[in-house]
Amino acid sequence: MRDWFQSAFAEPTPAQALAWPAIARGEHVLISAPTGSGKTLAAFLWALDRLSREGEGRPAGVPRAAGRAGPVARGTRLVYVSPLKALSYDVERNLRAPLRGIGAEVSVAIRTGDTPQRERAAMARKPPDILITTPESLYLILTSSARTILSGVEAVIVDEIHAVAATKRGAHLALTLERLEAQVRSGGAAGAPAGVALAPGVGGEVQRIGLSATQNPLEEIARFLVGPRRKCRVLDAGARKELDVKIHVPVESMAEPDRGPGGSPGEDTGGGPGVELQALPGGEPTRGSIWPAIYPELLELIRAHRTTIVFVNSRRAAERLALRLNELAEGEIARAHHGSLAREERLLVEEALKAGAIPCIVATSSLELGIDMGAVDLVLQVESPKSVAAGLQRVGRAGHGVGDVSKGRIFPKYRADLLECAVLVRRMREGAIEPTVIPRNPLDVLAQQIVAMAAAEEELAVEELHERVTNTHSFSELARG
Repeated sequence: MRDWFQSAFAEPTPAQALAWPAIARGEHVLISAPTGSGKTLAAFLWALDRLSREGEGRPAGVPRAAGRAGPVARGTRLVYVSPLKALSYDVERNLRAPLRGIGAEVSVAIRTGDTPQRERAAMARKPPDILITTPESLYLILTSSARTILSGVEAVIVDEIHAVAATKRGAHLALTLERLEAQVRSGGAAGAPAGVALAPGVGGEVQRIGLSATQNPLEEIARFLVGPRRKCRVLDAGARKELDVKIHVPVESMAEPDRGPGGSPGEDTGGGPGVELQALPGGEPTRGSIWPAIYPELLELIRAHRTTIVFVNSRRAAERLALRLNELAEGEIARAHHGSLAREERLLVEEALKAGAIPCIVATSSLELGIDMGAVDLVLQVESPKSVAAGLQRVGRAGHGVGDVSKGRIFPKYRADLLECAVLVRRMREGAIEPTVIPRNPLDVLAQQIVAMAAAEEELAVEELHERVTNTHSFSELARG
């Protein structure tokens, strides 16, 4: 592993240098660093190194004869959880290089909502060493007979943890992680010899490694990752990415958006406020609209750069804007990318940008997280991104490499939006991210998980259930009643 890393990289990034000693000690770790700082590799490389050295299912330092017996030895050792299906496929693709480089016989498989039933069944028969999945698919595995493949899990990586922590989806994931811990303790006990820890984590627990960017306070995210009864080491790589962010207003006056720069009337299709208009081919009327002024400015910026991601705040806007840009360019220069696209279509769009077949993708939050889009020169945001954290994540997609400058231009759509954009850009430059608030005691989520646990487990005492639930930060204050 050392030979491959030194041949591929000049040196470890700050995130990697901070993370590896703590991960090696088996501590629960939260790694915080900007987009493009090597966090994912920091989390994976130690596990890949251990898997390639140990042989099948053999804990470090334990002779081969004393290793785990039975199904545990053939089970999954590392689980990677991503909030996005698209990010799962991206990570699997990026693992191929180090695995080829070290020549390790380490198997990797993906389980998401897109995975065909045939592949799911094969996974249950022959579990991968590394399972890449989503929060929902991990929940479904633990609620099915396939949960036995997880009895030998040693570590779980939760990527982009900030994307779920402040939502009910995060509370759901927190309970799923406790169920994973319980599965390892109950399912792994039969195969482990006396004195051998079931997992490399402190106290024999499944080691939890969280990866986060743009969050505040980090201590709250760490508590979400491990719960109130465990310790988590917070590793803040610190350095904020250098930003080149500006607000771009394409009209002379936001009060009269259909008058272009210099006061000349913009494109006009008739009508006015409160008047129903005929939609343009792109879908929206333009009387009193800033869109006719935005389209040519976006096109000019896209043509001035090799690769551009345009972020909008809805799927409909992504489809519409890609269509209008292509109409203006009189050819395909942009494709839409959002969560409603089929997996195959998403991959085609991503590969088209990376290969240089098209210079632009118009995306929703589907590309806000750490999907590798290659070298992106510019990020354009139409309308306020609505939060400092989202703004930093999106602009951070440009200049994705370590030490690169992230270049972004934000186009407000109306006067109040301009005010909001001005505040957000200032706070982005200051790194003044909104504090994360973890939802407490969402009982609808709890009810769903309790039904799943009762269905999946042969016997579960109520007191044991209460302890398991209150092991999560989301439900730590849940009364027994």
